Amino acid sequence: MLKKTSKKEVEKHISEFFSNINDRTPKEVKKTRRLAMKFKIPLKEKRKLFCKKCFNPYKTPKTRIKNKIKSVLCENCGSISKWRIKN
Repeated sequence: MLKKTSKKEVEKHISEFFSNINDRTPKEVKKTRRLAMKFKIPLKEKRKLFCKKCFNPYKTPKTRIKNKIKSVLCENCGSISKWRIKN
């Protein structure tokens, strides 16, 4: 039998998970991301803590800023994630 979980319990679980993301595996990151999508919980700034291609947490990424765009290079897969910097 499946256990029913509330949206608040899931939000609490996600915030605890991202508090120490450096100790997590890509499989755990992917699972937590899917859980957030299932309950329609936006990750907001938390989504910038891991690579969107390989789901590895950023430990010491190469970061570049040019023309108000922040580029982060993943040390694992080599993909580049770009975000616009707000004023």
